[in-house]
Amino acid sequence: MTNKERKANGLPYRYDDPSIMGDQLNFQEKLYDYNLTRPTEHDKKQKLLKEMFAEIGEGCHIEIPVNANWGCHNVHFGSGIYCNANVTFVDDADIYVGDHTMIAPNVVITTSGHPVLPILREHNYVFNISVHIGKNVFIGSGVQILPGVTIGDNSVIGAGSVVSNDIPANVVAMGIPCRIIREIGEKDKKYFYKKNELDVWE
Repeated sequence: MTNKERKANGLPYRYDDPSIMGDQLNFQEKLYDYNLTRPTEHDKKQKLLKEMFAEIGEGCHIEIPVNANWGCHNVHFGSGIYCNANVTFVDDADIYVGDHTMIAPNVVITTSGHPVLPILREHNYVFNISVHIGKNVFIGSGVQILPGVTIGDNSVIGAGSVVSNDIPANVVAMGIPCRIIREIGEKDKKYFYKKNELDVWE
C-alpha cells in the first residue's frame, strides 16, 4: 500500500513522501492572499473563502490571520459561522463545522498526530483523523481540539480546554482533559454568565 493510500485509509503514513504534497502549496497561496486582505475588502474576502474551503455556507465571517496546513482546502463550514483571529486548522483530514458555531481566538483544531512509538516518529510517520463539530457550538479562546473528536450540537467548550474525547450535545464542558461540567438547561434561561442575569428572553 502506498503512503497516499495509507493516508486515505486513516493509517499511519510517511509525510515526507512527495506524492502526498499535491497542490498543498497552491492552497496555502490562497490562504496567504486572504490573510493580506484589508478590513474593507468584504467582496474579495468572500470570493477567496469560496475558493479556499472545501465548502462554506452563507454569512460566515473569519478574522485574520487564519492558519491551515492545507489552506482550509479540507475544511467544511456550514452557514453563519464566526471565527475570531488566529484560528489554526491542521486540515490534513476533513474538519466539519456546523451552522452558527462560534470559534474564539487562538483555537487549534487538528486532525493530525504522530504515533507514540519513537521509531515511527523517527521515520516521519503521521496519522490523520477527521474532526466533527456540530451546529451552534461555542468554542472558547485557546481551546485545543485533537484528532478524531466529535462535539455535539449546542455545546460550549470552556476557554483553554484540551478536547481529546467526544463531547455530547447540549452540555458545558471544560478542562484538561475536557470534561462535561453540566447540561445546558433552565439555569441558562436566567443567567447569561455566572450570576449575571438575562434582561430579555424570547
